[in-house]
Amino acid sequence: MTIEVKVPPFPESISDGVVAGWHKQPGEQVRRDEALVDIETDKVVLEVPSPDDGVLEKILLENGATVVADQVLGLLRPGEAAAQEPPPGVARPTQTPPQPAQATASMGPAARKLVADNRLDASRISGSGRDGRVTKADVLDFLDRQPAESRPVEPVASEPPRLTPGLPEVEEGRPQKRVPMTRLRARIAERLLHATQTTAMLTTFNELNMQPVMDLRSRHRDDFERRHGVRLGFMSFFVRACAEALKHHPDINASIDGNEIVYHGFCDIGIAISTERGLVVPILRNAEYLSLAEVERGILDFSNKAREGKLELEELTGGTFTITNGGVFGSMLSTPILNPPQSAILGMHAIQDRPVVEAGEIVIRPIMYLALTYDHRLVDGKSAVTFLKTIKELLEDPASMLLDL
Repeated sequence: MTIEVKVPPFPESISDGVVAGWHKQPGEQVRRDEALVDIETDKVVLEVPSPDDGVLEKILLENGATVVADQVLGLLRPGEAAAQEPPPGVARPTQTPPQPAQATASMGPAARKLVADNRLDASRISGSGRDGRVTKADVLDFLDRQPAESRPVEPVASEPPRLTPGLPEVEEGRPQKRVPMTRLRARIAERLLHATQTTAMLTTFNELNMQPVMDLRSRHRDDFERRHGVRLGFMSFFVRACAEALKHHPDINASIDGNEIVYHGFCDIGIAISTERGLVVPILRNAEYLSLAEVERGILDFSNKAREGKLELEELTGGTFTITNGGVFGSMLSTPILNPPQSAILGMHAIQDRPVVEAGEIVIRPIMYLALTYDHRLVDGKSAVTFLKTIKELLEDPASMLLDL
């Protein structure tokens, strides 16, 4: 008797997905609830767990296949996998140390791939994620702490890299390859094109003296981390400042719905996070009520889940305003693109020491350029400029913001 492995039900806004990768091959033993295959949608990656203990008998849909809810992915046979003995005179192949089911099951796809590629013992890696979950960063940290001689040695290529079999070469032997876009990348491209074609985007800029925030952070960083168990970063200050500014500028926190304007009485702020699969924007709900510690914990949780492909659809939908930080990659200045139906997005950039004039004297200060892109159909230039100026004033006097003065 075989057991069918089916695609789980998709959320209402998702119609189909693509088989992203099988974690087991036919003939391999599988434990109940162990991750068996990943399904990539245009928003999240869904792990399909094994419905029971058994052996993967057959894969019906290979990587890259488009699937819908309740479609059969493969067949599972109850029982134990039969041991394969090598023919006489042939040495038994060296195998990767078996991984305990609970160790690999508590990893995301990226972490699990790193463990497999480097032939690591998952039970030796301690996790820093929620409920002890092992993240990609944990695996990389584990690799960094291993002696160089104990790591698997990869063979050195003796010839130029070749193309994936079946892919053509261009003239003069110069390689190139053609791969399909991931669902997430295709969705990002679709939304960006939609934003540029359906909104009247305009960007206004200002510069921010980060010295007051940096001083406050330096004074209280260690005590903050000991008390709350999370690092004090810059993003929590920006989230707090944006939430305060949105209260005073309701048009920035509004959206267009047909011929109507929807004014939101809450601040659901999206935080853009870059992952290997692409950019995702999870939402901090009711950010106007969150403390700095709650914001930092929320962002850390989103970052870990995003890089493991574990964000849930509810965490990615909605939002009334977005913050993106190109400064972590060294960007000095950029014009962020709107995330419709939101009417504005704030772009943060790299902090650099620059000469500025204070009280008639030239001094050096850590300056960040801010960019606010807004939908000019809804937001007037005066409102956008004063909103950005409000953020600047709040962050250049963070004590007044935190004391609600």
